[in-house]
Amino acid sequence: MYDFPLSSALSRGAVTERAAPSVEPPLTFDGVVGAPPRTRSRHRQGLYLPVSAKFALAVALASLWAGLSIWLSQGWLADLAHRWGWLFAVGAVTFIAYVPGFMNAFIVATLLNDKRPPRRALARYPGVSILIACYNEEQNIGDTLASLAIQDYLGELDILLLNDGSTDGTIAAVKAAVASLNFPLGRSVRIVDFPKNAGKASVLNYGLKVARHPLIVTVDGDCWLVKDSLSHIVERLMADPADTVAVAGSVLVKNSRRNWLTRAQEWDYFNGIAAVKRMQSMYHGTLVAQGAFSLYRREALESVGGWPSCVGEDIVVTWALLKAGHRVGYAEDALVFTNVPHTVKQFANQRKRWSRGLIEAFKAHGDLLRARRLTTLFIWWNLCFLPIDLVYTFVFIPGLVLAVMGDYIIAGPMTLLVLPLALLWNFFVCRLQRRMFHRQGLTVRRNIGGFIFYAFAYSLLMQPVCVWGYVDELLGLRKTWGTK
Repeated sequence: MYDFPLSSALSRGAVTERAAPSVEPPLTFDGVVGAPPRTRSRHRQGLYLPVSAKFALAVALASLWAGLSIWLSQGWLADLAHRWGWLFAVGAVTFIAYVPGFMNAFIVATLLNDKRPPRRALARYPGVSILIACYNEEQNIGDTLASLAIQDYLGELDILLLNDGSTDGTIAAVKAAVASLNFPLGRSVRIVDFPKNAGKASVLNYGLKVARHPLIVTVDGDCWLVKDSLSHIVERLMADPADTVAVAGSVLVKNSRRNWLTRAQEWDYFNGIAAVKRMQSMYHGTLVAQGAFSLYRREALESVGGWPSCVGEDIVVTWALLKAGHRVGYAEDALVFTNVPHTVKQFANQRKRWSRGLIEAFKAHGDLLRARRLTTLFIWWNLCFLPIDLVYTFVFIPGLVLAVMGDYIIAGPMTLLVLPLALLWNFFVCRLQRRMFHRQGLTVRRNIGGFIFYAFAYSLLMQPVCVWGYVDELLGLRKTWGTK
């Protein structure tokens, strides 16, 4: 669906070894080479409505849509109640139609009014420490470092490669990449090599402890950052309200052409996840500053104790920041491309982990449900994912089976009515994303097959897996990383 500019940047640079820190890791490795920075400039803005007015308008329009849905579904509701009782009927229709319809209408109404303060060039760009937690990334880490070498960021960069006990040639790949890349002046690369796997949260917290700068960026070891990504995410932080302590970047799919599953995930990241984050950020509370690419103020991370030791460390630390009264933003044009799961097993492990992370966040910070702020709506929104996924898995999917057998009591003509609306919603979000891509000089390619699977069958795979993750977490089963 989109092409991104992979570059090798392979001019040879100098590397200097350093002694190991006195704490756990036995090896640290530094390199600094390059040329001086240059100047830059930035863009535009239109009519701006108060955030509270945008929120009220979006709630009103979404409520009208939900009301229309309730009115249109009376016959369907009565048929279900006649066969299985009113409790089943109301529960099924609420989480199959009413709640998802409200959510989609709210997102569209919000994005129609998305006119945040623009990013602007800074007189001085602050130093940034980049934490790359990686495990067995021998095949990918070279590209990640190459993308950091070509960043047009005008401040100092302190790159910490946190090798979490890799059993492959990750360290050798890092040394080879650093030796061959032309890192500009003011950029250092340090390797922190943990002898045993300590877990992502542990190595990130160590990186936070030894970082040199007040701004912290996390990047996964298989990511490719577009050359202006760091500039855009820092400019977004500085343009947002003063209580903003974190900004999530825009994560997109790097290996989308591999097979049918990665093609569908390309749409999930490009349309679904991006739209939700953009919407949440307008009301001062992006709910996940994801580990793949996010920016934090160091003092805010330290004030909440850093990353917790759990499988959903990124969502849990984000909710901790929100509970402390801070704001979390989103930079839709700070782009990073990452590898997504290409097998059903890898995908299931990833989405199970995400679902477990959501439950972990509610366990740790469930009192956000009572917070007096606009983002509380999205905490309740996330709480609704549990019944939505349960009803979809145990009511709607069996309803599809009944429909194939000629019984349209659950999935029938009323279901077909939502298809044009779903296509319209996806077209609207895709148009917004396409405009943003074009401003970055990137190309959106055709991915019709991936969209068809994403629109009509993706949920059949994803939502039962999410239920599996909820059950594992609620039963306290053993946690493993599985895949990213």
